[in-house]
Amino acid sequence: MSKAYTMLGFAQKARKIKYGEIGCTLSVKKKKCKLLIIAKDASKNTKEKFIKLCNKYNVKYIEFGQKDSLGNAIGKGLISVIAICDNNFAATLEDILI
Repeated sequence: MSKAYTMLGFAQKARKIKYGEIGCTLSVKKKKCKLLIIAKDASKNTKEKFIKLCNKYNVKYIEFGQKDSLGNAIGKGLISVIAICDNNFAATLEDILI
């Protein structure tokens, strides 16, 4: 699991992620998002909204981690959703998490 958080930190430093509701929604709609990570403790409405959005735009998603852990991994506060906008980071995170 810590390997996944390390990869999220690398992706943040490489500026290959978007986070938060607005950033992730735009990333998915513009088809820049390769993988969406939803915190396991995100609200029911947030989960439903992003799962529907991912299904509509054919984007893979994974429920992983807690909001505080995801936020710490990218140097921010509580984060419910993170969009990975790079094929290599997305593939690596999928391999680690699945």
